[in-house]
Amino acid sequence: MKLDWGQFVGKTLNITMMENYGVVYGKENVEHPTFYEIVFKTGKLVQAFDEGLFLDSRREDKAFQIFIPYSSIKCVEIF
Repeated sequence: MKLDWGQFVGKTLNITMMENYGVVYGKENVEHPTFYEIVFKTGKLVQAFDEGLFLDSRREDKAFQIFIPYSSIKCVEIF
């Protein structure tokens, strides 16, 4: 089934990701970085492409944009 994501442009999406890992370097673990699982991405849907979704998001009072390939998406909540 193919979903028309264009109908959700401007809506807030809460995306549950497939397994995806990131790394954090902090003051206490400079020599040994901390690995963590990235589970959720949240933001407003700006545009949908054939390969994935493009979101505008904010974290810690900073704006950023993110592209999420469909293959990385497990589940999407639409608000």
